[in-house]
Amino acid sequence: MNNVWRPAEGAVVCIGETMAALAPAPSESLETAEDLRISVAGAESNVAMYLADLGVPVSWLSALGDDALGRRVRAAVAAAGVDVSGVRCDPERPTGLLVKEPAGTRTRVHYYRSNSAASALGPDVLDDDKLRSASLVHLTGVTPALSPSCRSLVTQALTTAPSERPYAISFDVNHRPVLWPPGTAAAALRDLADRADITFVGLDEAQGLWNTGPEAADVRKLLPHPRLLVVKNSGHTATAFGDEDTWTVPALRTDVVEPVGAGDAFAAGFLAGLLQDGDIPRALRLGHITAASALKVTDDHGRLPDWDRIQRLLDLPAQEWVTQG
Repeated sequence: MNNVWRPAEGAVVCIGETMAALAPAPSESLETAEDLRISVAGAESNVAMYLADLGVPVSWLSALGDDALGRRVRAAVAAAGVDVSGVRCDPERPTGLLVKEPAGTRTRVHYYRSNSAASALGPDVLDDDKLRSASLVHLTGVTPALSPSCRSLVTQALTTAPSERPYAISFDVNHRPVLWPPGTAAAALRDLADRADITFVGLDEAQGLWNTGPEAADVRKLLPHPRLLVVKNSGHTATAFGDEDTWTVPALRTDVVEPVGAGDAFAAGFLAGLLQDGDIPRALRLGHITAASALKVTDDHGRLPDWDRIQRLLDLPAQEWVTQG
């Protein structure tokens, strides 16, 4: 096992908005489909549900409207094994909504989340008792784009010195351009990403946001402070940078049905592996295994392989790992 930093043992808390999601069948047009399927969609709850699948005790903190969609979202996340007892019910604001529009090999996403219940979240969320016993708090770059109070929540969490909080913080950049006023995302997300203990970012995402070079090491130069920086290169590789060492693991070969949710699944797999034993190459593998399950479904949350197969994949020699799919 590599002797690297990892969070202390304990539960994980994920904070952020989850919406009800409407989508036609992948082969149908949103304009002509007679039926739309309801599911749930939220980066942080995606991570929470996959963590629960992987045996990690996890809570999700958020707010939902006092409406049917809110009750449906709460029930779906709870059914995955996530503690939702800290989710607030807002009687004045609605549950957020997104609509997926299949468009060839891509899926467009339309948000209806202005003035949603979760957009009213603020720094007081950090006073929740669940954080006192948490080993890790997971945040994403979606939340600070939702409202000034949400940005204050994330900023306060990440500007609190590690010595003044009992938990580590992981942060997935998760840039959603449509949520940010033009020209505001790059500086804000760079500052937040560089303050986290663990940061996740896509290589293409970093290039688009910050005009970084073509290599994962170029992103590390821009974000030198996270104890662990994970740079995902689409379906090719993922590279983790520690204080001194660097590890790269190829992705599994996977037939992609829809890419939405795969980054969240990867983050959950990596975090679960890190919390289990701190072995970074195995954590990267578990990230790829978990991401593959999301790529194979149209929902944000897919079914993991059985645990015996996961263990076999984790234990494969490196030369055999690259042949798996």
